[in-house]
Amino acid sequence: MNVESQQALILGVDTHLDIHVGVVINELGQLLGTRSVSANAAGYAELLSWSSLFGTLTRAGVEGTGTYGAGLCRFLIDYEITVFEVNRPDRSNRRQKGKSDPTDAENAARSVLSGVATAIPKQQSGACEAMRIVSVARRSAVKAKTQAINQLRALLVSAPQEVREKLWRAKTNECVKACARVRSLGDSALLQTLASTLKALAKRWLTLATELEQLDKQLEALTQKHAQNLRSRFGVGPHTAAVLLSVAGDNPERLTNEAALAALCGVNPLPASSGKTIRHRLNRGGSRAANNALWTIAMVRMRSDPRTRAYVDRRTAEGLTSKEIHRCLKRYIVRELFPLIMEDLGKLREAV
Repeated sequence: MNVESQQALILGVDTHLDIHVGVVINELGQLLGTRSVSANAAGYAELLSWSSLFGTLTRAGVEGTGTYGAGLCRFLIDYEITVFEVNRPDRSNRRQKGKSDPTDAENAARSVLSGVATAIPKQQSGACEAMRIVSVARRSAVKAKTQAINQLRALLVSAPQEVREKLWRAKTNECVKACARVRSLGDSALLQTLASTLKALAKRWLTLATELEQLDKQLEALTQKHAQNLRSRFGVGPHTAAVLLSVAGDNPERLTNEAALAALCGVNPLPASSGKTIRHRLNRGGSRAANNALWTIAMVRMRSDPRTRAYVDRRTAEGLTSKEIHRCLKRYIVRELFPLIMEDLGKLREAV
C-alpha cells in the first residue's frame, strides 16, 4: 500500500437538485481532484468510489444537508464517514473570488479542514422527521385556510347589499356554511359568478378544516407517544412539542447543551456592545417556526400560569417592556425544556 492510499481525505460537496459537484483535498490542504455526479444513489456511490482512489475518506463537508444534500448525507453516514453541515460562502468572498460549483465544493472541504464547519447534520430518519413532515403540511393548510376566509369575507364586504345581508355572519363557521349552501343569487353574470366563487371558497375552507383536524390528530398521537415528558409541561401542546422536537432532530448528540438549542431556536442573546455601550441584541437567526413555538408557550403561560404571571409583574416593576419580558421567557423556557427534549430523544434512540 503506497503512502497516497493511506492519507486521510476530506470531501467537499456543492449540492443541487440534479447534480452534485465534489472536491477532494488532503489534510495538507492540497486539491486532489474535482468530480460531478448525478444526484441519485448511483451518483453517490460513484462519488465515494472516486474519492477512495486518492486515499481514505474520513470527513465530508456538504452544503444543504437538509435539502438537496439530504440523500448524500445519509449515504455517507451509512459508510461511517463524519459529515459536517456547511453554510454557503460569505458574500464578500464570492465578490472577491467569484463563484462556481467546484469553488463552492472546495470551500466546503476547506471549512471542514480549518474547523469552521463543526455543525453535525440533523438526521431525518425517525419520529422527529415524521413530526416535521406533518408540521409542514399543517402550516401550509393553516395559511391556505386563512387566505380562503379572508377572500370570502372580502367578496362579501363588496357584494351587493342584499347578498351581504343574506350571507354575512359574524362567526366564521356560520358564514362559511351559509356560503356553501348558496345555489343562486340572481340571473346576472355578476351574481352568478359571485355565487359560484363564494361557494368554491367556502368548500375550500371546509376541506382545509377537515384536513387540519386529521393533521392535528396525527400530531397528538405522535407527541403523546414520543414526547411525553415535553407534553407534561404547562403550555406545551402537540403542535409546539412537534416543532421543538423536529428542530432538535433524531440525533440528540448534535445538541451539546441548552445554549445550542437556544441558538437553533433563535432566542440566544448576541453581544452588540461598542465603546462605552454594553448591550445585547436579539438573535434573528435560527428556526422561526421553533421561535414561534416558544412565543406561543410563553404567551399561554403569561395568561394562565401563576408563576409566570408573578415573574411578569416583577420584571415589569423593574422597568422591562412586554417585548423584553417575552424574550427573557423564551430563553428560560428553552432552559426548562432542554433536558425533557433530550430525555424524549434518548428514548426514541433506544427504541430504534
